[in-house]
Amino acid sequence: MQKNVQPIEHKTTLAHPSGQKVVPLHGQRTFDEEQQDLVQRLRQGDRTAAEALVERYHERIYVFMRSMGHDRQISEDLVQDTFMQAWRHIGQLREGRALAGWLFRIAANVSRLYWRRHRHADRVNIDDVELAQDEADTAQRAGDRELFAGLHQAVGRLPWKLRQAVVLHYMDQLTIAEAAQAAQVREGTLKSRLNRALEALRKEIAGQ
Repeated sequence: MQKNVQPIEHKTTLAHPSGQKVVPLHGQRTFDEEQQDLVQRLRQGDRTAAEALVERYHERIYVFMRSMGHDRQISEDLVQDTFMQAWRHIGQLREGRALAGWLFRIAANVSRLYWRRHRHADRVNIDDVELAQDEADTAQRAGDRELFAGLHQAVGRLPWKLRQAVVLHYMDQLTIAEAAQAAQVREGTLKSRLNRALEALRKEIAGQ
């Protein structure tokens, strides 16, 4: 599958002037509906749907691989492997809402298998990983960009499971449910790992 495809057009919504819940414009679909449609097309073997999947998630999976300590070339290779595995096993996916967690679970398995096969390979410092532009903008809008940059190095020193939890939830912006699915653990376990990771980060930052 190639990444050079046209991106899916994101549907606009109409916000009520009083600040009430945003309602999709007539004839336009919600994100969940688009995801479900994408999954159905993938399960039917639609190649254009496969291209849309790559276009939508390629950068996020790449950032995940880099954050897991892989260099640029290895990350690109593992991203391709992730999408190939997803294409082969798309029949296992039943609903669109689970797509992100399911895809990152494959990515996590691909990354874990690589490190098992290359136990003595050098891991890339997480400081060398560039955030996706939308994630950087989000952090900046929240006023946390400087703090996030300071934590970046400390995250790279976390044990693998804690680091994975932080990357999935905070950097790849998966929900707790999606991150737990990707890590193949219960939501409670994922939350526990996040709490342990944040406590470790607080101690390290306080000791600097």
